[in-house]
Amino acid sequence: MGKVIAIAVPKGGVGKTTSVVNLGASLAVAEKKTLIIDFDASGACSIALGFTPEKINGDIFDVFSYSKSIDKVIHKTDIPFLDFIPALVPSYQSEQRLEKLSSNIMFIANVIRAQAESYDFILIDCPPYLKGMTTNAMAVSDSLLIPIRAENFSLDALRKMMRHFEFVKQMYNQRLKIEGIFFTMFEQHTKVSLLAMNDLIENFNGHLLKTVIPKNVTISESAFKGIPAVLFKAVSKGSQAYLNLAIEIMNNNQEFITS
Repeated sequence: MGKVIAIAVPKGGVGKTTSVVNLGASLAVAEKKTLIIDFDASGACSIALGFTPEKINGDIFDVFSYSKSIDKVIHKTDIPFLDFIPALVPSYQSEQRLEKLSSNIMFIANVIRAQAESYDFILIDCPPYLKGMTTNAMAVSDSLLIPIRAENFSLDALRKMMRHFEFVKQMYNQRLKIEGIFFTMFEQHTKVSLLAMNDLIENFNGHLLKTVIPKNVTISESAFKGIPAVLFKAVSKGSQAYLNLAIEIMNNNQEFITS
């Protein structure tokens, strides 16, 4: 049975989707069967993986609206071992309908759990807010992975995320754990980075992962071109950091890995 990880934080611009795509690609490069599911109506995962609308034959919206089974919306990527379920929500009205359809947590859990038998890891990319799809993703996941930037607003979002974690765990999912917290777009020699790191060590040290994702041009360029960084330029510091993150995640979850 694979590990289901929700990647979430109630703030945009922290590299959440970039981290989902690059972590998923790095796990796949390590030959771990990985499925990325996009729960974010913006559909940014599709762009980052190079999926244009004409390449998408169904999405998570089709599953929640009972028009397609989940196996019909799984897309193969250009990376062996990496599959993808997109979110292709064309309008605000569709997004609102998706939120209503996704309120059935038991249905979502059964759908995702059925796929967990076929993968080592399932990564769910959540929208940058707490209600609705993010709560549902956390309710059906084994753990929560939180990317943040070294800035005051991100630290505030982290605290909100941790409070919401406790709420979801109490109300919906007692098995939910913190997979870890990690920095993205980190600039090592700046004062704000040092202050943020000290804050995390002081308040969340038990959840802080060792891997730090640096601010790196390769990550930005690869996202623009719709190619995960590890394929775009594997030797870059950004690519190596995500490979290290994948190794850390794998080392922490040996019991879930079947391949």
